[in-house]
Amino acid sequence: MDPFCNDRSPELTADSSGERLDSFVARSVEDISRSAAQKLIETGNVLVNGSVAAKALKLREGDSVRIELPEPEVADILPEDIPLDIVYEDTDVIVVNKPKGMVVHPAAGNYTGTLVNALMYHCGDSLSGINGEIRPGIVHRIDKDTSGLLVVAKNDKAHIFLAEQLKAHSMKREYMAVVRGGFKEDEGVISAPLGRSPHDRKKQAVNGINPRPAVTHYQVLERFDKFSLCRFALETGRTHQIRVHCAYMGHPVAGDTVYGGEKNACGLAGQCLHAKTLGLIHPVTGEFMDFDSPLPEYFHNFLKKL
Repeated sequence: MDPFCNDRSPELTADSSGERLDSFVARSVEDISRSAAQKLIETGNVLVNGSVAAKALKLREGDSVRIELPEPEVADILPEDIPLDIVYEDTDVIVVNKPKGMVVHPAAGNYTGTLVNALMYHCGDSLSGINGEIRPGIVHRIDKDTSGLLVVAKNDKAHIFLAEQLKAHSMKREYMAVVRGGFKEDEGVISAPLGRSPHDRKKQAVNGINPRPAVTHYQVLERFDKFSLCRFALETGRTHQIRVHCAYMGHPVAGDTVYGGEKNACGLAGQCLHAKTLGLIHPVTGEFMDFDSPLPEYFHNFLKKL
């Protein structure tokens, strides 16, 4: 994923005519309910073509909608003594191997048991503060049910340097996944822009709301009867990029209940996706560092079943 930005004022463009303003805001902004969207509109935090508007306003295609999001109320994030699989650590960065099932940073209703809670216990005050209290040190993230490597910044200088690498697409990030079916070609490129799903604000979609370029390189490593083992390299890093691109190509990641349309796959609890390789330039030494993590037990067990 690209480095987090703290843009609290997204400016969007209505993609159709006749939709109520409150409905548009609710589906366009992550974690905003319909009632919360109405409150934003009533308090003058939503402008349509530069003017305050009513929640029942029917938008026209092409209308400009600017949303002023208030700063979130921050809960006290407490350090927790949670074991970490540390691959590398120095005074500037720490690379961890995140287990499947662990959330990276706290969010509403989920303020404990996260990677951030564990990092705060392990690192103390030695984490960058650029992303605020909720996401100290977090430069990029992977999904809860995706396992694998993450780099965390231990000071602001390192955070800025690493974020620039992500922005320039120079950080090496390779994943292993088992997908349903099989790509026709043994290797190729999936280039399909991703944006917020118009039907579910928690999901991404090809050519969704305000789409951004997204490019994924794939290589088929082994073919099974109904599945394939693949390597994926990210050129960009959009939310859920590999999962959405695979589903778009007709080969959803095994176990993906969000984009794969399946309740379960051979006992998998979530997608069979592992961030295996991470390569980056160290923010102080300038040295290129290459990290690799072995496939976790759940991944091996699934391959054995195939």
